[in-house]
Amino acid sequence: MRIALTGASGFVGRFIADAAGAAGHEMTPLSPGTGWRLGDSPDLTGHDALVHCAFLHAPGRFRGGEGEDPDGFRRANIEGTLRLFEAAQRDAVSRVVLLSSRAVFDGWPPGTRLTEDLAVRPASLYGEVKAEAEAALPEGGCALRATGVYGPARAGQAHKWTDLFRDFLAGRPVTPRVASEVHGADLADAVLRLLGASRMPGVAHVSDLILDRRDLLARVAKIAGRPDLALPDAADPTGLNVLECRALHSLGWRPGGLSRLDVALPEMVAQATRRGPRPRSGALVEGTAPGSPSLTPSKDLFPRGG
Repeated sequence: MRIALTGASGFVGRFIADAAGAAGHEMTPLSPGTGWRLGDSPDLTGHDALVHCAFLHAPGRFRGGEGEDPDGFRRANIEGTLRLFEAAQRDAVSRVVLLSSRAVFDGWPPGTRLTEDLAVRPASLYGEVKAEAEAALPEGGCALRATGVYGPARAGQAHKWTDLFRDFLAGRPVTPRVASEVHGADLADAVLRLLGASRMPGVAHVSDLILDRRDLLARVAKIAGRPDLALPDAADPTGLNVLECRALHSLGWRPGGLSRLDVALPEMVAQATRRGPRPRSGALVEGTAPGSPSLTPSKDLFPRGG
């Protein structure tokens, strides 16, 4: 299969690129490093699939990622996505997967079970933009709504828990929290299963662990040989809204659970304890770890009426 992938240099995109290459697929990366920018209309002739992961936002922030420019945030991401989907239709790309987010459900009350047929109810501009992108999907496309994605970062980059691990290992207090998570490799497997399905579902959810920071940091303390560190209190999980993943399970998808977390953590702890720069300001492609090269939307990149 020949797959075009936006955001290929980002945190999530590189897991997908690696998995696609390992499975023998031909990958066309679409990212700033290849000269493509969100808003361009790429030539997708000869491609079988488009996977759209690219998203412009403030570094390290999805909800609130618009910073002080909500209009530019919406314009960049919606217009950029529409141009991609138009290119896919123009060039007869039969399969399109959009990386969406559980943020489309943030308006539902705590404790809601997030089924794949539940109506979207965003409570942030980020969630609204993702919901609009879902609505613009070409016929037969799939919105893959992801929970938080973890895993080791590329060399020289930071992963999602870098600051958390640094604070904890330095003895600074950590706020209790419980959240749902999925490893980037499991998300990549989900994408490939969707692309290989005889018929893609219109919506699929991808989530694995319900993970309390107390349990996560207990593992970190053991890896670091620091039994002296004080763990945060356990958080209350009853208000967590959990994604049901029936569509992927029907395709044979089975995430790695705690075993995959335990395999990933030693490298993630090592990455967090190496000296390196703090995340810098600027806009990033979604899934790009803090500290990665920035991509800033502008009037020239997304001209009005184009």
